[in-house]
Amino acid sequence: MSTIKNKILAFVKKEVVLSIAIIATIITMFFVPVDKEYMGYFDYKTLVSLFCMLAVVAGLKNTNVFELISKTLIGLFHTRRAVIYALIFGTFFFDMIVANDMSLITFLPLTYIVLHSTNNDKYLAITFILQTIAANMGGMITPYGNPQNLYLYSYYNIPTAEFFCVLLVQSIAIAGLLIIAGLFIKNEELVLKSNDKIVIDKKKLSVYIILFVFVILSIFRIVPHLVTLGIVILTVILMDRKRFKEVDYALLATFCVFFIFSGNIARIPAIKEFIASIVTKNTLVAGIVSCQFISNVPTAIFLSKFTENYRELLVSVNIGSLGIIISSLASLITLKEFLKHQPKNFKKYMGMFTLINTAFLVIMLVITMLT
Repeated sequence: MSTIKNKILAFVKKEVVLSIAIIATIITMFFVPVDKEYMGYFDYKTLVSLFCMLAVVAGLKNTNVFELISKTLIGLFHTRRAVIYALIFGTFFFDMIVANDMSLITFLPLTYIVLHSTNNDKYLAITFILQTIAANMGGMITPYGNPQNLYLYSYYNIPTAEFFCVLLVQSIAIAGLLIIAGLFIKNEELVLKSNDKIVIDKKKLSVYIILFVFVILSIFRIVPHLVTLGIVILTVILMDRKRFKEVDYALLATFCVFFIFSGNIARIPAIKEFIASIVTKNTLVAGIVSCQFISNVPTAIFLSKFTENYRELLVSVNIGSLGIIISSLASLITLKEFLKHQPKNFKKYMGMFTLINTAFLVIMLVITMLT
C-alpha cells in the first residue's frame, strides 16, 4: 500500500499541472456526469498537431541545432536584454505563422539553452512568462494566429481586411508593453559557460526540418493533419524511434483533461447563466471573465451563440488570454517546460505569472476601452 502511495506522490510532484487538472476535472464531473457530449470536447486537430510538433522538436533538439542557434544568438546580440528581446519577439512573430502553442513548443527549449549556457537560469521565469504573453497575443492580429481567431473568422464570416484592423491597436500596444517589460531585465554581457565546437547531425536535421514543414502545412490545412501524423510517426520509427520517449505525453494528457474541464464548466447552469447574463450587457467584459473560467477557445465558441458583436468578442477572447494560467491552455505548455528545469519554483512562478499577466490584462483592457 505504501508503495502505491509513494508512486502517487512521486507522480504528483513530477506532474503538478496534470495532477491539479485531474482533481479540478473530477470535481466538475460531479456536476456534469459522463455522457456522449464528452467526445465533442476534444480538439483532435490540436492534439495531433501538438504530438507531431513535440516529436519533431525532440528530434531537432537531438541534432544540437538549438545549441547552434543559441550560440549564434549570443554572438549576434551579446547582451542579456538584447537576447531576451530576440527570444520574446521571435515567439511573438512566429505565433502569427503557427499559432501560440506551436510557437511556445519551438522557442521555449531554445530559451532554456540560451539562459542555461550563460549562467542566467534566474531569468528563466520572467523570460518564459513574457514569451507566453508574446505567444498568446502575437497572433491576435491574424485569422490563423490563434485557434479562437480561426473559429470566429469562420463563424461570423468576417472580411479579412476588417479582421486585421480589429486588433491592430492592441497588437501594437502589446508589443510596446513587452519592450517596456524587457527594460526591467538587467543588461549585461553574456558569456558562454563552454565554447566547445557544436557538431550537427546534418542528415537528421534535414529530415526533421522537412517534418517541421509538414507540421506547419498541416496547421495551415494545406496537408491533412492525419497525413502529417502518419508521416511523422513512420519517419521517426524508421530513423530515430528513441525520440518517442522524449515526447511530453503528460502535456498531451493535460490538454485532454482541460478540454474536459472547460467543456464541463460551460455546461454547469450557474456558470453558463452568469456569463450569458453578462454578455447581453457587455460582450467585452463577458468574454474576459469567461476566459478566466473556461479559457479562450471554449469562450469564443460559447459566447458566439449569444452575440452578434463579433468585434468585441474577438477582442475579449484575445486579451482575455491574459490573466490566470487557465485563460489560455498554451500557458500550460510554458508552465510544464519551466517545471522541467526548476520544479521547486512552482509557487514563485505561479505568483509571478499571475501578477504580470493580470497587470498586462488591466492595461490592455484600459487601452481597449479608450480606443
